Amino acid sequence: MEPFLAPAIFAFGLCFGSFLNVCIYRLPRGKSVVTPRSACPHCGDLIPLYHNVPVLSWLILRGKCRSCKAPISPRYLLIELLTGLLFLGCYTHFGLTLGMLKCSVLGYLLLGLIFTDAETKLLPDAMTLPGLVLGILFSLVVPVNDLASRIMPGIVSPAMRSEISWRMWSLSDSLLGAAVGASFLYGAAAIYLRARGVEGMGFGDVKLMALIGAFLGTKLTVLTIFAASLAGSIFGLSMVLAVWIKRTRRFEARGIASGIASRISSKEARRRAWQSARLALRFYEMPFGVFLGSMAILSFLFGNRLLQWYWRTL
Repeated sequence: MEPFLAPAIFAFGLCFGSFLNVCIYRLPRGKSVVTPRSACPHCGDLIPLYHNVPVLSWLILRGKCRSCKAPISPRYLLIELLTGLLFLGCYTHFGLTLGMLKCSVLGYLLLGLIFTDAETKLLPDAMTLPGLVLGILFSLVVPVNDLASRIMPGIVSPAMRSEISWRMWSLSDSLLGAAVGASFLYGAAAIYLRARGVEGMGFGDVKLMALIGAFLGTKLTVLTIFAASLAGSIFGLSMVLAVWIKRTRRFEARGIASGIASRISSKEARRRAWQSARLALRFYEMPFGVFLGSMAILSFLFGNRLLQWYWRTL
């Protein structure tokens, strides 16, 4: 069955990816994901079933609507391929087990939330809240890393652990992970709001972190927060640097074109460009859910090995 199972799982993922595209487009707009049928967002022409085949339809139509020839975003193709690869990767990593199902569900939800946040700066409750519930339920059938026994060794003795079902420890770590993740982001948002007087993080990120904590447990939740913060900081600094370089060249070019290069020196151009870059960063709404979701997937798959390697190097 092995040669047939892997392609079947990949094709299954492609189909789910096609539905995920519908969710990414409709949920932020408050539309139903069931009705009406899929249609071109430009001309409203209904898409027939034979033009709704994952990946193949986009390639055959060359990324254009069959009626109005308006371009269809390559995001649809990308989501379908990523979902297929996600399902296949989870199967390769865990085999045909409940662990594979848990990984697939987590990756599927996070993939949808990542692209939704990137496009609309929104994280729909229709994905985060059911995901939180699923994460807690999965902890009863797939073990979550037990952190409580490590941080409270005097309270949680081996004898006590042997008397209590592993499901209760797994459930406890899932609930604790959800609480820690949500509380950390909520606290950070509250501190930023008090310090700067503007909202720096939406409540959707808090609910997303609760979902991640329920699936990953406390240890990997903390790793996800720090990894996402690092990735977001690198992205923000890179964006500031790119804006600063672009605006510096623009100010210098304006000075040369107007014949006042002597008055607008390179130093002055860099100063003006830096002010412009700081202003752009201040009003730019970074989709932090993109970094949280991406780092959560990596933490789920490789977090334990990364932490083991880190502790061995100390």
